[in-house]
Amino acid sequence: MKRFLRAAVTAVGLTALATGALASDWTPPGPIKLMIAFKAGGGADTQARLIAEDLEAKLGWKFIPEQVTGKGGMNLAMAIKDQPNDGSVIGIVVTETLGYNMKVANAGVAPSDFTAITTTAGFQMGVVSLSSKGWATFDDMIAAAKAGSLRFGAMSPKLADLAYLLGKAQGVDFNIVNVKGGKGVMNGVNAGDLDLGFMAGIQGKGVAAGDLVNLASALSEPLKQTPDAPTFADLGVPFSADGYFLIIGPGGMPTEARDALAAAVGEVVSTEGTKSNGMISKAFGGAAVIAGDDAQALVQSDFEAAGALLQAASE
Repeated sequence: MKRFLRAAVTAVGLTALATGALASDWTPPGPIKLMIAFKAGGGADTQARLIAEDLEAKLGWKFIPEQVTGKGGMNLAMAIKDQPNDGSVIGIVVTETLGYNMKVANAGVAPSDFTAITTTAGFQMGVVSLSSKGWATFDDMIAAAKAGSLRFGAMSPKLADLAYLLGKAQGVDFNIVNVKGGKGVMNGVNAGDLDLGFMAGIQGKGVAAGDLVNLASALSEPLKQTPDAPTFADLGVPFSADGYFLIIGPGGMPTEARDALAAAVGEVVSTEGTKSNGMISKAFGGAAVIAGDDAQALVQSDFEAAGALLQAASE
C-alpha cells in the first residue's frame, strides 16, 4: 500500500500529461453541480470552491456548489450515486469516505459504485500538542501518559481507532475524545480541554510559530514540516491515517469525461499562481494528484484495508 501511494504521487506529472490532451475533447453538458462533503467556511470547503473558481476562469465551465455534509462523506456518496454520470455532477470527499467510512456504514455500496476522478491534496496528519506542555518529543508525551491519562482528540471513528492502537502499542490508555473536525481538535488543544489530538495540516501555522508541536506523523511517511517526528510504523502501529481529498462522480462515468475533469482539476491545483494551488500549498503542503485508474485502485485498496483496521481495533 505504501509503495503504491509513493509511486502514484510520484507519477502525478505523467498522469496529468497523459490526460491533459483530453481536456479539450470534452466539455460539460451544462453547469456542473459540485457537492461538498464539508461544512461551509472550512478549509476543505474553501479548497473546493477555489478549484471551481480556477476552472471557471480557465475553461469557462460553470459550477453550482452544494453542501451535502454528514457521516464522514457518506451522505454525499449516497446522494451522488444515482445522479447522471455524464460529468454534470461531481463531489469532493476524502478517500476515507470510500474506505473506512463505507466499510463501517455497510450501506450496500462499494467503491466500484463510484467514479474516482482525482485526488487534489494529501493530509499532513500529525499528533499535536501545545508546546507549553513541555513535550519536545513523542517519548516525553508517553512519559506523561504513563503518569496519568491524557485526553486525545480524534475527529473521526477511524482516527479514534488509530489513537486506541497507538496507546495499546505504547502501553498507555488514552482518554479518546471525539471532536467535530480538525478545527475542533485544535481549539480543544489550545483551550486546554484536550492534551493532544490529530490535526491534518491546520496545525502548520502554530507549529511554525512554536506554539504547537508535531509529536508524531500519523502517516506512513514523515510530515513535511516536522520530518524528524516518528511515524506510526516507527511507533508499533501497522496502520496509518494516509488520506487525500478526492473528487468523485457517480459510477460508470465515461472515460473521456473522467479524464478531462481529472486533467483540468490536476492542472489548476498544481499550477503556481492559481487560487487553489496557493491555498493547498499553504494548508496541505502542496498538491497531490492521483487520477483515473490509479485513483480508483487507491480507494479500493483503502476499502479492503479498512477491514484489517477494524479487526485490530476490536481486539
